[in-house]
Amino acid sequence: MRISELSRRSGVSVTTIKYYLREGLLQPGRQTSATQAEYDEQHLRRLRLIRALTGVRGLSVSTTREVLDALAEHSGDTHRLLGLALGSLRVAGEATEETPEAAEVGELVQELGWHVHESAPARATLAETLSTLRSLGVPLDWRTLLPYAHLAERTAALDLDQLDGLTDPLEVAERALLLTVLLEPALMALRRMAQENESAHRHAP
Repeated sequence: MRISELSRRSGVSVTTIKYYLREGLLQPGRQTSATQAEYDEQHLRRLRLIRALTGVRGLSVSTTREVLDALAEHSGDTHRLLGLALGSLRVAGEATEETPEAAEVGELVQELGWHVHESAPARATLAETLSTLRSLGVPLDWRTLLPYAHLAERTAALDLDQLDGLTDPLEVAERALLLTVLLEPALMALRRMAQENESAHRHAP
C-alpha cells in the first residue's frame, strides 16, 4: 500500500507517518522509485502500536522508541512483552525507594503469591497511596487491601482472556494496551455506579 492508504487505514496523518519514519519508530517501506515506497500489514500494525503508546499511554517519542526496541528484543516472550507494553516493567531497571509502605506492599504480594517484579511501577504507586492515606488520617494497611486485590486478580484474568488466540507480537502489545488502559476509566465508572447502587440499598429512604 502507498503511504496515503497507510494513513487512511491507520488514522495517522501522512506528515506524522513521515515523522515516525525519520525518528526510526517506523521501518522504511519497500522502495519502488526514488520518491515512492510500498508498505504492508506489518507497517500498519506497528503504526497502530506507536499510536497506542504515544496516545493511550502518553509516552514520548524517545521512550516509545525504547519500548519498541525492547519489544523487538523480547518478541518471543509474551510475559515480558506485555510487561513492557503496559508499563508494569521498566525498559531499564530503576531502583525503587525503600519505605515502610513499600515493605508492606511486598508483604501483600507475598501473601497473595503473586509474581510481580521488584521494580514494577505499580508497587511504588501502591506504596505512595498508602503513605498519602495515612498522612490524611486513614489507617489503611496492606491487609485491608486483600479483598480488593482478589477482585483485581479476577479482572486481570478477564483482561488476558481477551488476548487468547493472538500470535503477532505487535498485535498482542497493541490489544493489551487498548483493552487495559482504555478499559480502566470504564472500570472506574462501573465502580462508581455500583457504589451508588449500594448506597441506595443501604441508605436511601
